[in-house]
Amino acid sequence: MALFDDDAYVPQAPERRMSRGMIAGTWALAVAMVVLLALTFLPTSYVIQRPGPVYNTLGSANTADGGEVPLISVEGAETHPTAGALDLLTVQVVGNRERTPSWFELALAWFDPSRAVVPIESVFPEGQSLQERSEESTALMVDSQKEATAAALTELGYEVDPHLTVYSFVDDSAAAGILEEGDVILAADGTVVEDADTLRSIVNDGAGDPVALSIERDGEQRDVEVEPRSAEINGEETLLLGITLMTDYEFPFDVTIQLDNVGGPSAGMMFALGIIDVLTPGELNGGEVVAGTGTISGSGDVGPIGGIRQKMWGAVESDATWFLAPADNCDEVVGHVPGELQVFSIETLEDALAVLDAVAEGGDTSALPTCED
Repeated sequence: MALFDDDAYVPQAPERRMSRGMIAGTWALAVAMVVLLALTFLPTSYVIQRPGPVYNTLGSANTADGGEVPLISVEGAETHPTAGALDLLTVQVVGNRERTPSWFELALAWFDPSRAVVPIESVFPEGQSLQERSEESTALMVDSQKEATAAALTELGYEVDPHLTVYSFVDDSAAAGILEEGDVILAADGTVVEDADTLRSIVNDGAGDPVALSIERDGEQRDVEVEPRSAEINGEETLLLGITLMTDYEFPFDVTIQLDNVGGPSAGMMFALGIIDVLTPGELNGGEVVAGTGTISGSGDVGPIGGIRQKMWGAVESDATWFLAPADNCDEVVGHVPGELQVFSIETLEDALAVLDAVAEGGDTSALPTCED
C-alpha cells in the first residue's frame, strides 16, 4: 500500500492577510520602541538616590593604600572592647550634571521603593562644580566629626573648649578684606559667641548696623567691624556677614575618625555613639546591630538629614533590627519603613542612648518615641 502518491493533488491553504488592527498595533509597537530608544539617549534633569555602603563605627575602615584601621581610634584615654554594630548609613547618587541617568533608568528607579528620583538641582546646585561640591561635602564631614566628638565627650563629663572659626567666604562677602580664614571669633557686640546661631542672632538683632567683632588671629586679639548685607533666604530677608563658620574644640585627648570617600554631616550622631561605646565599659548596644543617621551639634542636638528612606533600606540590607532616625525626618519615615525594622524618633544624643540602653538590657522598647507616635 502506497504511503505517498506523487500524482495526488493537495490544495494550498489560502494566504492569511493581517487585519488593519494588527497592522496598526505592529506599527504602534515599532514606534514605541523607537521612542524608548531615543529617550535612552536624551538628557534628563534628575538623578537617582539609592542605598550606599554601610559602615560600622565600631569596626574598621579601609585606607588609601589598601590597609585597615579602626574607624574610631583614641589616644590618651582608656578604651574598652565593643561588640555588635553601630552602623552609619550612606546614600549613593547615580548621575551628575555631566552625565544624567537615562529616562529608562529613571523609570526603573521610580518603581523601586529603595530608590528615589530627585531634581538634579537638589543635589548639584547650578554653578557648583563637582570639585566644589566634593570639597564642601568633605568640610561638612570634618565638621561633623568634631561636633560628634564634642557631644560624646560632653556627655561623658569631659570639658571641651569650643571656639568659632572663619572657614571660608561666600561671593560678594561683607567680611572680605576684614576677616581672614582661620580667624577665631571671640565676641560680637560685646557678647561671647561659641556657635554660629549665637552670632547669627546678634547680627540680625543689629538691624543692619555694623557688628563689632573681637577676633583672634595668629595668637593676637584684635577688634574689627563688619557691616552686614541683606539677603533673601527661603523667602525671608536676613542679614549676613558672608562667611562660612566652623566650630573647633580643645579636647582633653585625641579622637580620630578614619573614613575616606564619605562626605556630609549626617553620620554625626552615629560617630558620637561609637565614641561613647569605645570609651565606656560594656557594650552600649548589647552586642546587637543598630543602625542610624542624623547630624549632631556639640551640645547633643540631633538634626535632619537627606535620603532617609534609602538609608532605612540600607539598614535592612545590613541586617539591622533597630534604626535611629532624626525626629525632624519622621514625616518621611511614616508609611515607608521596610521589612520589620523598628524606627525610633531621636531629638538628642540622650534619646539615642535611651534606645540603646533598652536594646542592651533586652527591655521593652514600646514606650520609646517612634515616628508613628
